Amino acid sequence: MNASASDPLVLFMPSGKRGRFAKGTPVLDAARQLGVYVESVCGGRATCGRCQIEVQTGRFAKHNITSLDTNISPKGPKEERFERVRTLPEGRRLSCSATIEGDLVVDVPQDAIVNAQTVRKDADDRLIERNPAVHMCFVEVEPPDMEKPLGDLDRLRVALADQWGMHGVQIDPWLLPIAQQVLRDGAWQVTAAVHHDCERALPRLIALYPGLKNEAYGIACDIGSTTVALHLSSLLSGRTIASAGASNPQIRFGEDLMSRVSYVMMNPEGRAAMTDAVRAAISKLIDEVCEKGEIERRDILDSVFVGNPVMHHLFLGIDPTPLGGAPFALAVSGALTLPARDLGLDLNPGARTYILPCIAGHVGADAAAATLCEGPHRQEEMMLLVDVGTNAEIVLGNARRTLAASSPTGPAFEGAEISCGQRAAPGAIERVRIDRQTLEPRFRVIGSELWSDEPGFAEAVARTGVTGVCGSGIIEVIAEMYLSGIITEDGVIDGALAERSPRIVAENRTFSYVLKDQGPRLTINQTDVRAIQLAKAALYAGIKLLMDKHQIDTVDRIGLAGAFGSFIDPQYAMVLGLIPDCDLDAVKAVGNAAGTGARMALLNRGHRREIEDTVTRIEKIETAVEAKFQEHFVNAMALPNKVDAFPRLAATLTLPPRQADQSDASGASTAPRRRGGRRNRR
Repeated sequence: MNASASDPLVLFMPSGKRGRFAKGTPVLDAARQLGVYVESVCGGRATCGRCQIEVQTGRFAKHNITSLDTNISPKGPKEERFERVRTLPEGRRLSCSATIEGDLVVDVPQDAIVNAQTVRKDADDRLIERNPAVHMCFVEVEPPDMEKPLGDLDRLRVALADQWGMHGVQIDPWLLPIAQQVLRDGAWQVTAAVHHDCERALPRLIALYPGLKNEAYGIACDIGSTTVALHLSSLLSGRTIASAGASNPQIRFGEDLMSRVSYVMMNPEGRAAMTDAVRAAISKLIDEVCEKGEIERRDILDSVFVGNPVMHHLFLGIDPTPLGGAPFALAVSGALTLPARDLGLDLNPGARTYILPCIAGHVGADAAAATLCEGPHRQEEMMLLVDVGTNAEIVLGNARRTLAASSPTGPAFEGAEISCGQRAAPGAIERVRIDRQTLEPRFRVIGSELWSDEPGFAEAVARTGVTGVCGSGIIEVIAEMYLSGIITEDGVIDGALAERSPRIVAENRTFSYVLKDQGPRLTINQTDVRAIQLAKAALYAGIKLLMDKHQIDTVDRIGLAGAFGSFIDPQYAMVLGLIPDCDLDAVKAVGNAAGTGARMALLNRGHRREIEDTVTRIEKIETAVEAKFQEHFVNAMALPNKVDAFPRLAATLTLPPRQADQSDASGASTAPRRRGGRRNRR
């Protein structure tokens, strides 16, 4: 921190973390250095407004701090502009712009703390054929014999070759000082844990136990930009023993991937801080699953990790900044097998870590794992696999040809950049319905199965309240607003409906829809609609590029992967034009496919070879340099799309009619024109 005793003292509440910082230090930077969670979507550019804090003034004797209004910098141009455009609650400041000028007590408002989200990445119950890289080999070793002056470890290697067919076994150096004692403790009967990942590599002795040891464990971990999910499995039975998940603590350095890359660019020490943060989070999850499974860390002999390219690099301790611009160069793209201890994992000293290959600069090992899980490369049908996140990863193909791309959707689908948005946590609205006639809404929140118009709803949500709208709720409320006629196909909230419903209210020169009017007021405003339009257009444009490359107009199946994808209603995703038209019965949430793919690689080394080979044959499409991306993007801004028809969707529900051009006898259009125009419905 490089602070002196004369520098201002800053105390963050309610965490109680404190530290001294030089005058002029942004409050957000101080929070990050202390590990205080303050959400920042825009990477400190004062455009998202999520990093709000409040300064508490007065003398705090308990903490020996006198905090004054003058001890924080006055509002600057960026903050004043934000206040004009987006409004800032009274007494709030943007911590990315406000700087420390004296002793401060800073409160992080509870409504800004969304890190206690609901992590929904459970393991599925898929049966995985077992062929692990670690084998538990019980052997009987010949005792020492003066007539046969062969070393104890050499006789162990002979026993492994004779009794298990494992020839040329190498020995981990950590075993050299203890192996003789283990052999004697077991009366020359021991269990050798042998790591043999692939046939072209020699087997390696990584652990040794006296007598019979008939259990060994491994962990599979999906490091997402938002959440980290970890599963503990038995390597012998294949059973999932325990699972745990947590928010990725790197969020405090930046909400989305590019914000974190930018943070490293501006703060050279940022890479190490983010690496330490995610490894510490993984360590806590290991403790949690070990406690649940009633095992010791030393019983874990193998591990598999997946993540998008930025998470992949940061976990490995690699600088991610080359991924921040063309040509989006990966430091390493192939699969890796490393000693777990080299990654700071406190497991068995001989434990190994396997990391799946990355597909491309922004299509990572998580997409490879999801591909392994769902297997578009194994089937004849044309399958679209989409992992919706701050950076959507897209795979489209079949057994003949598979393509992959990424699309920069941003964090809007996860609640950021939305005025009333938040992450999935108890109290967040996750389902919405709007009456087509009255325009009155009803909704359901995480933590209760009751709808807001059902008896007992208020009591059911009394503890959590209704705090905001999470990603699935945002998808549904925008889609319902479109289906109800509240917003046009161009995404404009129709102010004329204010005469029909008090839910439509004027806001500056645009209009908003009041989703919840009592208690904390929740509204969907025009900028919220635009944020969703931009995000969904980016995703759809990426999908369309891959469809163009395949020369197809439709897909046979769609898999929505990831925690967010698992809770999207496919019908509403299609209404928005988030995904292409498809038979709704063929659109499925595939859960944490990346996590399942990681478990497949953990429990069966054959799957490691499968995905390594598959990745070399997947064609990578870089959306940033594709000429048609912008055209597809503009078309996809409309709901559901400016030019693409959705006949299968239209067969399941009534879509608002498209605005058709009406021409008079002279051929001139008599209908009011909208920017971009419209095609007749095909």
